[in-house]
Amino acid sequence: MKNILLMLLLAPLAALAASGSARLDHSPHNPRDLVSVQAGARTYVNYCLGCHSMQYMRYESLRELGLSEAQIKDNLMFTADKVGEPMKGPLDAKAAKAWFGVNPPDLSVIARVRGADWLYTYLRTFYRDPKTTTGWNNAVFPNVAMPHALWTLQGEHGLDEKTHKFTEVSKGSQSVTEYDATVRDLVNFLVYASEPAAADRKTIGIAVLFALGVLFIFAYLLKKEFWKDVK
Repeated sequence: MKNILLMLLLAPLAALAASGSARLDHSPHNPRDLVSVQAGARTYVNYCLGCHSMQYMRYESLRELGLSEAQIKDNLMFTADKVGEPMKGPLDAKAAKAWFGVNPPDLSVIARVRGADWLYTYLRTFYRDPKTTTGWNNAVFPNVAMPHALWTLQGEHGLDEKTHKFTEVSKGSQSVTEYDATVRDLVNFLVYASEPAAADRKTIGIAVLFALGVLFIFAYLLKKEFWKDVK
């Protein structure tokens, strides 16, 4: 019985170890930074939407980021004709299964499933690996089927198996700082897309708690008034 309980307790740790041994970096995203979220949306439609859809996110929702309908149509709508349509990619599910072995996951709620830190680290830890089908691997997600979609920005890196340190193979169009900022913006957008109403929800929550606090004071004073003659 003790052995069974021990196995149950250690199962989550074993699963975590199987998912990769890389230490997760803190994601410096800020969903209230609309300029960053807008930049992340641009990166998503240019580099991710070709394979990864957001079926629960509509183009018209981008208006909440301060974008006009014209800006959305001119700069972000590559796979739809109307702003009311969901952000679905053009990749056919059968073709994706044939090319990558799995159907690329929908990114509508990926930030809530994986977490911002995981996404931020994952997008910065791809490295060249000739043993894989795509020629790419990832320190956070070993043997991932996805190739490095942002490699032209970051450049190519290798991973020293002995020291577990990354080595530069070729430079990308962005510096390390610039690429980290691009990933931050993309994660920022993915966090926003996972729960667009998060900022409003938190603001409303604070207002409700404040109102309840005020009502508690009046309720306490009313209770004292009702019970003042009871001994």
